[in-house]
Amino acid sequence: MLVPQDETQHIDLLVLPETNLILVASVIEPLRAANRIAGKVLYDWQIFSPDGNAIETKSGIPIPVSGPFRPQNETSPLFVLSSYNWRAYATTQLKMLLSRTARHRELMAGIEAGSWFLAETSLLDNFSATNHWEDFEDFTAAYPQVTMVRERFVIDGKRITTGGSLPTLDLMLELIRRQHSYSLALEVSRLFIYEQERTRGDLLQVPTIGNMRISDNRVGAAVKLMEETVEAPLTLTRLARRLGVSARHLQTLFQETMGVAPHVHYLALRLNAARRKVIESRADFADIAAATGFNSSSAFSRSYRAHYRESPSETRRRLKLKS
Repeated sequence: MLVPQDETQHIDLLVLPETNLILVASVIEPLRAANRIAGKVLYDWQIFSPDGNAIETKSGIPIPVSGPFRPQNETSPLFVLSSYNWRAYATTQLKMLLSRTARHRELMAGIEAGSWFLAETSLLDNFSATNHWEDFEDFTAAYPQVTMVRERFVIDGKRITTGGSLPTLDLMLELIRRQHSYSLALEVSRLFIYEQERTRGDLLQVPTIGNMRISDNRVGAAVKLMEETVEAPLTLTRLARRLGVSARHLQTLFQETMGVAPHVHYLALRLNAARRKVIESRADFADIAAATGFNSSSAFSRSYRAHYRESPSETRRRLKLKS
């Protein structure tokens, strides 16, 4: 899950009783959204419980499962999800199963209190990890062999840990970005953020940064300007001038805050807006190119293919065949 991949990524989820419903959704919903936006199955998953019974979440809404957690030699990533009263479910048998399956898994993730299960099974020894802020000190004292980091989520080699539901959503966006593209992660993030209506209706069609949080006000202002100028993109110099900083300084701020250069984010905004028009409208590609800031249909098609690994016409043809 940490490197680009074209094939469908399968994930196993072990969900413990008394897990928050929102924690499960924080893992699954971004994957579902990625499949919907891509128009194909990028991810699929199975949910297991320790005994094969439906999971009783803290909200009282049960989650059906595929069966009991009885791993063999599966290599797919395993996410262990837990919220409350984890000790009651950390049985000798479950810890033995986790230890055994870790020999084969390409990746194991402790989601919120799921990190306690990995630590109890010595699967976080000599790894960096995080935990929910309420439990951070207790976890640090209990497992001195684990290097604790005060981050929302931590990816360290074959181990992942998160500090709660929203950090888990951030994690899933990061995994989608690494495996597919920044633009797909950006578009998925857009589905999980509410924004008040703006003054221009057409801006509602442009993806925003969503859960990719912007900590610098100047970068936030740059992102808003990008959203407002999709049809006629500004140069980096003009963008920086509007914000009262140098182009080089804006580039540095953007890289530090967003993890990408300004032009990467700008292009992702434009291509995501274009892709929605390709999928949701019958507009000519020349009109879509003009509406999203491309000089010509050929330039748009080249950029679209490089990003989505298919041409605009292939996208329409593929989705038409599925309907």
